[in-house]
Amino acid sequence: MAQPPAGSFNRQGNGQNMNIGHMYGKVVDSSTNKGIDAASVQLIGHKFDSATKKMKDVIVATLITEKNGDFSIENLSMFGNYQLHISAVGYTDYNKPVSFGIKRPQGGAASTDNSQQDRAQQMLGMIDKDLGNIKLAASETNLTGVTVTASAKPFFEMGVDRKIFNVDKNIVSTGQTATELMKQIPTLNVDIDGNVTLRNATPTLFVDGRPTTLTLDQIPADIIDRVELVTNPSAKYDASGGNAGILNIVLKKNKKTGYNGGVRMGVDSRGKINTGVDINVRQNKLNFFLSGNYNQRKSKSTSITDRNNFIDPVSTIHQTSDAVNEGYFAFLRGGLDYFVDNRNTISLAANYNRGQFNSSESQIIDSTINTVFATHSDRYTNSKRNFKNFGGMLSFRHNFTENGHDITADINYNSSTNNNAGNYTTNYLTPPSYSIKYPSLLQQTNGFGSNKFLTIQSDYENQFNDKNKIEAGVRTAIRNFENLNDQYFYDYSTDEYALLPSISSKYKFTDQVYAAYTTYSLKTKKINYQLGLRLESSNYDGNLIGKDSAFSVKYPVSLFPSAFITYKLTEKQDFQVNYSRRINRPNFFQLLPFIDNSDPLNISIGNPDLKPEFTNSFELNYNYAYKKGANFLVSAYYKRTNNLITNFIYRNINPDTTINKNDSVYYTTFVNADNSRSFGMEFTNKITLAKIWDLTVNVNVFNSKINGGDAQSNITNEKWSWFAKINNNFKLPKGFSIQLSGDYQARTVLPANSGGGRGGGGFFGGSITSAQGYLDPRYSFDVAVKKDWTWKNGKSLSLTLSMNDFLRTQVYKTYSESDYFNQYSERRRDPQVLRFNLNYRFGKFDASLFKRKNTKADNSGGNDMIQ
Repeated sequence: MAQPPAGSFNRQGNGQNMNIGHMYGKVVDSSTNKGIDAASVQLIGHKFDSATKKMKDVIVATLITEKNGDFSIENLSMFGNYQLHISAVGYTDYNKPVSFGIKRPQGGAASTDNSQQDRAQQMLGMIDKDLGNIKLAASETNLTGVTVTASAKPFFEMGVDRKIFNVDKNIVSTGQTATELMKQIPTLNVDIDGNVTLRNATPTLFVDGRPTTLTLDQIPADIIDRVELVTNPSAKYDASGGNAGILNIVLKKNKKTGYNGGVRMGVDSRGKINTGVDINVRQNKLNFFLSGNYNQRKSKSTSITDRNNFIDPVSTIHQTSDAVNEGYFAFLRGGLDYFVDNRNTISLAANYNRGQFNSSESQIIDSTINTVFATHSDRYTNSKRNFKNFGGMLSFRHNFTENGHDITADINYNSSTNNNAGNYTTNYLTPPSYSIKYPSLLQQTNGFGSNKFLTIQSDYENQFNDKNKIEAGVRTAIRNFENLNDQYFYDYSTDEYALLPSISSKYKFTDQVYAAYTTYSLKTKKINYQLGLRLESSNYDGNLIGKDSAFSVKYPVSLFPSAFITYKLTEKQDFQVNYSRRINRPNFFQLLPFIDNSDPLNISIGNPDLKPEFTNSFELNYNYAYKKGANFLVSAYYKRTNNLITNFIYRNINPDTTINKNDSVYYTTFVNADNSRSFGMEFTNKITLAKIWDLTVNVNVFNSKINGGDAQSNITNEKWSWFAKINNNFKLPKGFSIQLSGDYQARTVLPANSGGGRGGGGFFGGSITSAQGYLDPRYSFDVAVKKDWTWKNGKSLSLTLSMNDFLRTQVYKTYSESDYFNQYSERRRDPQVLRFNLNYRFGKFDASLFKRKNTKADNSGGNDMIQ
C-alpha cells in the first residue's frame, strides 16, 4: 500500500519507499487524565483495488496501549490520509482523521532537484507525528449495562449455526431449575415430568459446550446465562443424539475486572426456600469465580389411569394416585482462568451437586373381570433418593500470531452416583364388603447407580484468509455405568423380607466412542460454504454381575458427512440449506435386560440386542432482520431415521409369583422397528412492538410418521400437529418489568422413544408408550413481575413475584394402544405455585483495568462449543 506509484517523488536510485512515518500518543480518561490500559488502537488507510478500480479501506496497524496508555505506530507511509479508531471497554469509541500533512508532489519536468531537496528536508522534520493525549469519555451505556439489572442483550439472537436465547434476565423462572427455564425457550417442548424434546425428539444435553451427567432439574435457573440450540449439528459436533440436535446450557461466568457478586433468596407458596451467592474477582492475569445455590422443592401430582384389557378374561383397571416429592439440592461451582500471556490461557473449573428427595404416593386400583367388580387395591409407596454429582474441566488454548489460528486441548470428567430405597404396601380387598382378599403385599427395593464420563479432545482452527478456513479435531469419550437394583418381598412364613433374584439385578456397562473430524469453509461475495466429515467408532461392553452373563457390541467406523451453504440475498436477508447424518445409540436402560417392577401396571425390561439408529437431516433457513431489534426466521426441516428404537408391548408370566404363579402381565421393552420420518416448518419472530414491549413468537407445524415394520406388526402411525410459544416482556417506568409467557401443544403422536421410561429429566418417570398412541392438546401460562432498584455506587436490588401455570390449565393426557389393551391417562403437576425472590448485587470495578489478554480464551466455554 505504501509504495509510491511510478513517476512520483521518490525516484532515488536505491529504490527506497517512504514507509518511515511514526505516529504516537497517549490514551487517557477524560475525567481523571489517567492513562487507559489495554485500549484497542486501530489505524485505517486506503488502497487502490485493481479489480474494482476503486479505493478501499484497509487496516494498516492494530495494537493495544501500554499500562500508562502509551501507543506507538511505526513504518507508516508519509503520504495520504488515515482514520484513527480507538476503543476501550467502558468508554465511548474515538474516531478521527489523521495524517502527516504532506501531499504527494506532482512529478515531471517542473520538479527541480532543489525543490525535491527542500521537500525532503521538510519531510525529515515531519517523520514523527505526536497525536498528543487522546481523551476518551466514559460510556454511560456500557457502565449502566454492568450496574443496572436490565440487560442490553436481546432475548433471541441468530448465531452462524445455532439459535441463542439470552435468559440471564428471565424472571418467570427465578428461583427454579433449568427444567422450568426450558419452558420459556422457543422450539423446545417440555412435558409435565420435565422431559425436554426438540422437534419431537430428545436433544443431547451439554453444559458449557461439553457433555454432562447433570440433569435439567439439578441445574439452578439463576446461574444460567444463555441457552443455545443447534438443530442440525455439523461434522464438528458429536454425532450422537440421533435426530434431535444439541441443547447447550451456558452458565454465568462474570469476568469484570475487580470484584463483584450477588446474594439471592426466595420462598414459594409451599414454604420451600431457595438461596444463592456468587463472587467474582479478576485482577492482572487471574480471573476467579465461585457460586453456590441451595434449593428446596416440593412437587405434587395427581393422576388417573384407565386400562381396558382385551385378552380373555376381558378386564378393566381404574387407577388414581396422589404423589408428593419433597427434598433439596445444593450446587457449588468454581474455577479460575490464568492468562499466561497474550496468546496462552489455562482454565480450570469444577462443580459439585448433591441432593435428597423423599417421595410418597397413594394409589387406589379398582379392577373388573368380565364386567364384574373383582378387586379393590390400596397401594402406598414411600421412597428416598440421594444423588451426588462432580464435574471438572482442565483446558488450554494457544492463539497463533495470525488471527483465527489457534489450537485447544481439554479434559472433562463427570461422575454421578445415586442411591434409592423404597417401601411398597399393597392391600387387596374384595367388594362390596371390602374384606381382605389376599394378605398385604409388602415390597422393598434398594438401588444404587453410578455413571462416569471422561472426554478428551483437541481442536485446531486455521483461517488462512477472510475466505478460507479449515478446522480439525480428535475426541475420545468413555462412559461407565453401574446399576444395582435388589427387590425384596415380605415372607409371612419367616416374618422377614426375602430377596427375589428373578427381578433383582446388578449390571455394569461401558460405552467408548472415538472420533475425528475436519471441516472446510469457503466464502465468496454472496455464498458461504462449509463441508465437513466426521469419523466415529464405538464399543459397548455389558456385564451382568453374579449371573455369569455378559455381552459386547462393537460398531465399525461410521462416516458422518455434513454440508452448509448460505446465500446472502441482501444485507438483511440470507438463505441457508444444510445436511447432516447422525447416530443414536441405545441408552443404558434400553439395553438393561432386567425387569423393572416398581409399577405393576408398567413393567419394563431392556433389550441388549438393540442396534443404533441412523438419521439423515435436511434443513432450510431463511432469516430476515427486517428492522432494528427485529428478526424473522423461517425453518423447514425433514428427518428420516432407520432402525428406529421404539417401545414394544407383549404379554408374559408375572415376575411376582408370590400371589398367583399362573398370572400374566404386560411388559414394555425396546426393539428396532423399521423407520420414522418427520417434516415441518418453524416460524420465529422477535420484534419490539413499542418502547416498553418486546415480543417473541414461535410456531412449529410438523408431521410425524412411525413405521413399525415386522417388529410392530407393520403398524403405521402418522399425525399432523403443531405447537406455539409466546413470550412478552414489558419494561415499565420506575424499574418495573412484567413477563407473560404461554405455550400450546396440539394433539401429537407419542414419541417413539421416551428414553426407556427411566432417568428422565424430571422427578417422576414417564408414562408407558407404544408405536400407537397420541398426546392430547395442552396449554399453560406463566407470569412474573419484577421491581428493580439501582444506586450510583453500582449496587442493585430486585424483587420478583412469579407463578407457573397461573390459570391451572395444564393437564397431561395420553392415549396408547396395542393388540392387548388400550390405556388412557391424565396427570396434573404443580399448578399455581407462587414464588417470591430477592436478588442483591454488589461490585466495584474500574473500567480502565479491563484486560484484553486473550479475546478468544476470554469467552465462555459455550462460545467454543466444539463437539
